[in-house]
Amino acid sequence: MKNAASFIYRLSIAIAIAMVVAFAQHWIWEQFNRGAEFAGANQSIKGFAYNGFQRDQSPLKGTYPSREELAADLDLLGRSSDGLRTYGVNDMPALLELAGERDMLVTAGAWLDTDKERNEREIAAVIEAARKMRHIERVMVGNEAILRGDLKVEELIGYLDRVRRALRKPVSTAEPWHVWLKNPELAKHVDYITVHLLPYHEGLPVEAAVEYAFQRYDEVAKAFPKKKIVVGEIGWPSKGPVIGAAVPSLDNEARFIREFLSHPRTPRIDYFLMEAIDQPWKVDVEGWAGAYWGMYNADREQKFALEGIIERDPHWSKKASNAAALAFLPMLLVAFFLSDWNIFGRVFLAGLIQACVSTLIIGINVPVEYYLTQRDLVGLILLIGATGLTAAVLLSHGFEFGEMLFKKKWQRRFMPLPPHTPEQQPFVSIHLACYNEPPEMVIATIDSLAQMNYANFEVLVLDNNTRDEALWKPLEKRCAELGPRFRFFHLANWPGFKAGALNYGLKVTDPRAEVVGVVDADYVVDPDWLSSLIPHFDKPDVAVVQAPQAHRDWEGQPFKRMCNWEFDGFFRIGMHHRNERNALIQHGTMTLVRRLALEEVGGWSEWCICEDTELGLRLIEKGYDTRYVDHILGRGLTPSDFAAIKSQRFRWAFGAMQILKAHVPQMIGRSNLNLAQRYHFLTGWFAWLGDALQLVFAFGSLLWTLGILLFPKAFGLPVTALALPILGFMAFKAALGPILYRRTMDCPWKDILGASILSVGLAHAIARGVFAGLVKKKGVFVVTPKGWRGGGALAFFNPIREEIGMLVALLLGAITLVAQRGADSIETQLWVGILCLQCIPYVAAILCQVAAYLPERQAGGSSGGTLQPQG
Repeated sequence: MKNAASFIYRLSIAIAIAMVVAFAQHWIWEQFNRGAEFAGANQSIKGFAYNGFQRDQSPLKGTYPSREELAADLDLLGRSSDGLRTYGVNDMPALLELAGERDMLVTAGAWLDTDKERNEREIAAVIEAARKMRHIERVMVGNEAILRGDLKVEELIGYLDRVRRALRKPVSTAEPWHVWLKNPELAKHVDYITVHLLPYHEGLPVEAAVEYAFQRYDEVAKAFPKKKIVVGEIGWPSKGPVIGAAVPSLDNEARFIREFLSHPRTPRIDYFLMEAIDQPWKVDVEGWAGAYWGMYNADREQKFALEGIIERDPHWSKKASNAAALAFLPMLLVAFFLSDWNIFGRVFLAGLIQACVSTLIIGINVPVEYYLTQRDLVGLILLIGATGLTAAVLLSHGFEFGEMLFKKKWQRRFMPLPPHTPEQQPFVSIHLACYNEPPEMVIATIDSLAQMNYANFEVLVLDNNTRDEALWKPLEKRCAELGPRFRFFHLANWPGFKAGALNYGLKVTDPRAEVVGVVDADYVVDPDWLSSLIPHFDKPDVAVVQAPQAHRDWEGQPFKRMCNWEFDGFFRIGMHHRNERNALIQHGTMTLVRRLALEEVGGWSEWCICEDTELGLRLIEKGYDTRYVDHILGRGLTPSDFAAIKSQRFRWAFGAMQILKAHVPQMIGRSNLNLAQRYHFLTGWFAWLGDALQLVFAFGSLLWTLGILLFPKAFGLPVTALALPILGFMAFKAALGPILYRRTMDCPWKDILGASILSVGLAHAIARGVFAGLVKKKGVFVVTPKGWRGGGALAFFNPIREEIGMLVALLLGAITLVAQRGADSIETQLWVGILCLQCIPYVAAILCQVAAYLPERQAGGSSGGTLQPQG
């Protein structure tokens, strides 16, 4: 009964959390799409500028509407207007006849461009149609032919004069107002003036646009007082780039049309609204905005009413509901199973899930709301993919963040245990593998092992493939001095890198050994390392006991401080997070392994250059327990410079991909791994896969920017609705790390900043490691230098030459884009923002290299922070 009541209580709380978050996101959608009410327009529309191409048709591809499709369009438009302006005759020969059948008054257009033969056919066709059809009240010879530069004024005048001589109906040509004012002689060869008034193209704010249009109308009327003025195009786009103060949007289009139709002067002029129906094919000719001028969308749905409230996104409620429905079950499960988190923590993670799902809903709906070319679809798919992986990385970080901050109590917190008496101590064999290491550094490690407060142990020093006797002979001598407990082995031409040496060590290990310890060659261990951790092996299912990596001699040099705190973050945060579900990342130093378990799984894997982590996973797959004891029992040296830590992270990322490829069947198929362990070993690589994606995205952004610059009509800027959340995700993810550092470690803000810079600065090296690991089968184990730095004139630039190249390319792309397009457009601002955000890893890499070259200073008292065991 008590269990049932507890279950019902937990379920009720979980449902309440999921519902609160779902309703909150619905409210946010509503606030962003609050309707606005503008002046209503109850009068009929005098005329539409009309093109009949359907959503998937284009004159550029030679696909044209059928007679039935044109008839359906005219029936639709005839409900609100009996006037029509057309642009050509031969492309849609049935159009004029169909309009006559519906008693529509038509201003028939003849399309003129640089093709002289086609122009002749158009002229002949419009003359013939105007003579035969009484419902054609006017003729339009050419549309913006001078503006486009297709015809010279003299050439256009020739066509106009020919048509005027052939017809008794009024003849004109259509151009924007400024073309008429610039070429007044054109007015002498027309019977009326057709002017285009499109304030959007001139950067006017929508609230001033209608009055501005009438001002330009008056300007043309004043210049040509004896000519009738017909407004051939007037309107506003619902989507497109921002031009100055002109913002294209559905509510702004509705506002412009309504204000124009309700203006007291409008009934006294002849006009055609630009345009009847959206024309997606115009994206390739006029750019992004060209497709969105219609009162109806390409699916022949009215985009807005002429009266009542206008919503920015008419479909927002459906999107919000879908997002809430898709996110509800994950939010419910999170809130239910994380009952050991406080309420705020569960609301936080549920909110993060809802935000990610809402963003993906926005992305999925983009092809419905925008007319995308194949190039745009490719870009969108990449952008949605990037959003999805960014969301996955964000959620995994959010889970880690929430557990560290909101978990009430750790279930698996392991501490050093009271030591055994000498008689009870199991025998331990400590393996120290080294290659080309400074002998004084290795001897310091050996001497620290000799000082341990433990009776039953041996130390095997395994030097593999060091050719210089000056490096390994001193080690052999020191082991001989320390007696039979210390055994030295020089392995020449030995295969398998470090794993090969450790496997040899297993073969020559004392038969009495029950536990094998591994320590790196630069570690000075605490005397209580073995005595405080070996008692954990009293539990027969314990296979690994891992102590944290920590560092010494880092306080006085800026780069070493960055390395220390960056490493420390994982051991203070990530290792606790994974240890809670027995999903430990085993490390190759300060680790203890049960010998029988190690031999049972086949020893160290020589095919993997991260043999330590791979071994830990195999042991967990066998059902063994692994434990992390967050108590510093040894300190090593930080990598010597930025090139060294880049090499290390490349190796780790390469090895991680080797592990992922080899163990995916166990992670997703049948194995002893539980759901939580599968989660950690699959998502544990998300951050590094995110770095790899970031590199792909950077190259893709550069190529897309090049396309925007060279082919602006073919390559559009990203959709604001999708680009904005990506920027938000990036900023949110960047904030999680510093907050966690501050809450979980006694780390000054300057060192948090340094650790963050190093973490970000390694992204390029990690990305290269990920791709190399995915493509290649075998890697090369490279020892991380701990005590020297290379020289030479180009030594500073060599480790960061690729990062410098990427940084220069991204900045040039951003600068050139602003120079070409200006910085007024929100789309340009967002794309430049994305380019600049992608510069951060490369700037960080340069800062890391600068820090590595700063001189070491004498540490004064405090190191600027202390390492704390986590509880």
